[in-house]
Amino acid sequence: MAALGRLSDQRADIDRSNVYPVADGDTGTNLLLTLEAGAAAVEGLVVDDLAEVATVFAHATLLGARGSSGVILAQIVRGWAEVLTEQAGHRTRPAVGAEVVAAALRRGAEGAFAAVGRPVEGTMLTVARAAADGAVGTTLSEVVTAAAAAGRAALARTPDQLEVLAAAGVVDAGGSGLVVLLDVLAEVVTGARSVRRRPRPGRRPSSAASAVSATPAVRRTSTASADHAGEPGRGAYEVMYLLDATAEAVAGLRSRLDVLGDSLVVVGGDRLWNVHVHTDHVAAAIQAGIDVGRPHQLSVTRFADGEPGGGVPGSPPVVLLATASGPGLAAVLIEGGARLVGRLGRPVTAAELLAALRAVTGAAVVVLPDGTSALALAQAAAAAAGAEGRDVAVLPTRSPVQALAALAVHDPLAARAQDLVRMAAAAAATRHGAVTTADVDALTSAGWCRAGQVLGLVEDDVVEVGDDAPAVALSVAARMLAAGGELLTLVWGAAPGSRELADAVSVTVRRERKDVEVSVVDGGQRAHALLLGVE
Repeated sequence: MAALGRLSDQRADIDRSNVYPVADGDTGTNLLLTLEAGAAAVEGLVVDDLAEVATVFAHATLLGARGSSGVILAQIVRGWAEVLTEQAGHRTRPAVGAEVVAAALRRGAEGAFAAVGRPVEGTMLTVARAAADGAVGTTLSEVVTAAAAAGRAALARTPDQLEVLAAAGVVDAGGSGLVVLLDVLAEVVTGARSVRRRPRPGRRPSSAASAVSATPAVRRTSTASADHAGEPGRGAYEVMYLLDATAEAVAGLRSRLDVLGDSLVVVGGDRLWNVHVHTDHVAAAIQAGIDVGRPHQLSVTRFADGEPGGGVPGSPPVVLLATASGPGLAAVLIEGGARLVGRLGRPVTAAELLAALRAVTGAAVVVLPDGTSALALAQAAAAAAGAEGRDVAVLPTRSPVQALAALAVHDPLAARAQDLVRMAAAAAATRHGAVTTADVDALTSAGWCRAGQVLGLVEDDVVEVGDDAPAVALSVAARMLAAGGELLTLVWGAAPGSRELADAVSVTVRRERKDVEVSVVDGGQRAHALLLGVE
């Protein structure tokens, strides 16, 4: 509570000093909101376990982190919580002494540096590391006092490390906020609040001795700027989202996002991450998250307006490009607002997809493939278009029924980032299956099949082999519905008897599953007599 109060008092000053590297001016606000999220989570917690309180607090700051400064703070707090948890073991009240606090400061600083894509000296990261390095002493009071002093000294040196700070006559805003927290920690431990003289606006601290205030000394008022610790100048939008994903998947995500923009910060663990990046390629940044996990609580802000990116004037519209394997599917996609790529009757090519992407001007593009092959080609074309500076995202739709599900929730009037996430979520939530005929004798995952036999597939894997098409189709539908679902979509193809097959499945499911809605679509696809989708 003491830290919240002090940070609240200093918030406006910190906001005003935020000059690195683009107009934003909300570092103090972001730090305060992040800290408030943690405080709210533990306020009503009735436990006698310091490690558990620290863990809950750290998790809440991760969920509530705002801006890159808040995300970095969340990672620092996470490091502290990890050390306390390790120290606690089976004890509810671990001994929090000098060594534990020093280790916590060090873990937090190391985690913060590791979380930032391109760390820059003269920022909040520098202050965190200096505080950890300076946390020496034999008693707890000595350690926290030394850490706070080292942090203040590092803060005073930030204008010597970043020219933009020197030109504006300010110290780093994020570092200022961290120094506030370090000072409060020292005061709580020692029981004595130090009296510090606040420099008058118009004077820049010239040395560590004069930089005794936890707040920056502003020589001249500037247009405030983004509070990140990365390399400036490569993004007009701030994209943030929480991501459910594995640590291995996130390692690859960092590399993808690093080429899309700057101020990359990815923090978290235990399958929950907070992702932050400044970029001109909003759709591609979100797509990167979609490809490795489940993004949610998405936030997109355009720095020029300070408003959600998808809804600001001048924000480019979204153009949907789709591939279709049959005339009926093509008609549904076009009716839903998509532009068709390629010619019906033959597979689309990467060259056709790239040409279609290049033909779109002044808009972000979302590609809806209709199968695994089209998805691979679309991803290759999108990579080439992205290298040319185009804003392209490819939804990972591996079946026409997933493309239809995505299109069903598309809202051309919604913010494009939120629209993209909704479409991706709808596609991912749609399980897909198919019924087709074997061309040759072969060994499948369901056993041997002969040419001409009926194959039932779920998620591209053969699960049924038989001679009775309706029986195979009903078995596939039953398998898919066994995992839950409220809507069964049946798309009948061009092969003789396909419509009758769809009708047979529809009648049976409607009779036996009153809780399931059935939709039948004329797809006209040649490869499969029947496509099934369950949502």
